[in-house]
Amino acid sequence: MGARHLLRTKGGLPPEGARLAALLARFLLAAAILVGGTAMAAAHASLLRATPAEGTVVQTLPPQATLTFSEPVTPLVIELLRPDGGSVRLIGDVSDDGLSIALPANDAASGTYLLSWRVVSTDGHPVAGYSTFSVGSPSATPPVTPELNDPTLRAALWAAKLALYLGVFFGAGGAFALAWLAPKSRHGMATVTAFTALGLVAAPVSFGLQGLDALGAPLGLLGQPVTWQAAAATSYGFTAAIAFMALALALLALASEGALARGLALAALVGTGAALAASGHASAAAPQWLTRPMVFVHGAGIAFWAGALVPLGLACRHRAPDAGEALRRFSTAIPYVVAALIAAGVVLAVIQVEKVQALWQTAYGRLLLIKLALVVPLLLLAAVNRWKLTKPSLVAQPDAQRRLARNIVLETLVMVAILAAVAGFRFTPPPRVLAIEAAEPATFHVHTPEAMADVSLTPGRAGAVSASIVIMSGDFGPLDARSVTLRMNHAEAKVAPISVSAHKPGDGTWRIDGMELPVPGTWTAAIDVEISATERVTLTSEITIRP
Repeated sequence: MGARHLLRTKGGLPPEGARLAALLARFLLAAAILVGGTAMAAAHASLLRATPAEGTVVQTLPPQATLTFSEPVTPLVIELLRPDGGSVRLIGDVSDDGLSIALPANDAASGTYLLSWRVVSTDGHPVAGYSTFSVGSPSATPPVTPELNDPTLRAALWAAKLALYLGVFFGAGGAFALAWLAPKSRHGMATVTAFTALGLVAAPVSFGLQGLDALGAPLGLLGQPVTWQAAAATSYGFTAAIAFMALALALLALASEGALARGLALAALVGTGAALAASGHASAAAPQWLTRPMVFVHGAGIAFWAGALVPLGLACRHRAPDAGEALRRFSTAIPYVVAALIAAGVVLAVIQVEKVQALWQTAYGRLLLIKLALVVPLLLLAAVNRWKLTKPSLVAQPDAQRRLARNIVLETLVMVAILAAVAGFRFTPPPRVLAIEAAEPATFHVHTPEAMADVSLTPGRAGAVSASIVIMSGDFGPLDARSVTLRMNHAEAKVAPISVSAHKPGDGTWRIDGMELPVPGTWTAAIDVEISATERVTLTSEITIRP
């Protein structure tokens, strides 16, 4: 909105430049929408292991199931789908690293069960998933897996997140700029007020959408009390509440003058940083004493920079009485703000990404690269404005003032595109979480009347793995097998079946070291157990190997 005002102002961008800027804005926003809309709604707390493990075949339904996550979670909805198509809601008891779920004691049906769950992680993001296991033998027709990602809801979540960002950065930040940088002319008041109002609407809407995402519910249930109760169970509730209060303070600042306006605007700026630090990726990243302050600095710094663009550009364009003083104040402060922004951004990126290759190997890393690709021209524009155009503009050189106004328009457009990309982080787990998940073993348990086996492949991803196999009799007694062989076959990938003999190091387990699983996906594992010269048994299950 502020960009359009600047574009239409007499003496602003020439028609060709205006068309180019409009085209650039559409392109960047469309690209950001694509990123936000197509990103996988993956877990920010990652499921490390489930018991019974995925694909496990057991003789009887166990008394409980356990889910272990990479960080503490709070259960929202847990449901068990039975082989006959019926379902039952379950309750999860929270432990330090996951959930313990009591399974129905009177359910003895044979076939495949599906345990679906929705939890909320420490960073405030809902996490959904499911695991299947079988009692007796797998069902001829496996249960239908639930739909975890609603594209319409994801698009609404992204749009609400972007609207909230526009509100707090251009609204609350703009109120700060009007109160502290250009308190006399108040140019851009209408635009800043509009952004603030947008944020005040977006805060409760995004909060309600958070509840829908937590429950996996459709958009039509947005007005239901249970939706808002589910949202309140997440840490995002603090972000939405603090952001709403910051925007309300900004609106009061816009209606005030003098010291009162400055005090309210400063509180709004502080509230913006606090809102962003209250939830999100950094709220679950260690060390907390470092990550949360860095998010606060990053958020407050962006609000200072973005909020000043429209008021400062319009004040300079209209040659307001205090335009020169406002420009001088901004140009004095912005190098320190940008330095703090870069420092905080580097710290957070190092903590979240961990390894350089994660920048192109993960969705989070690729989205971060898109953000950085937009930050580079933003910094170049800021540098030109600060070091080349500020002084000439202060002495009223018309050409420098026109170029400064044009660059401020472009800065605004690029800033909006960056915020659109950042809104996509809502749907991408940081590499630090994926690294924890990748290091976890892949496990399965097979139980037959003749024998049973617990198998663990470490790490549970494609590449070189080590296998640990525990063999027991069907009644959980010791079984002194003569030999154990593990056979792995991937039906879809064009790889040869793998067969490796295990050795017994003396600790009661059978081991295989340095086995190569070249591709991820679902493998069929067969354990050939030689009990005696005349008795053999084969235990078969499926196991999922991560990329």
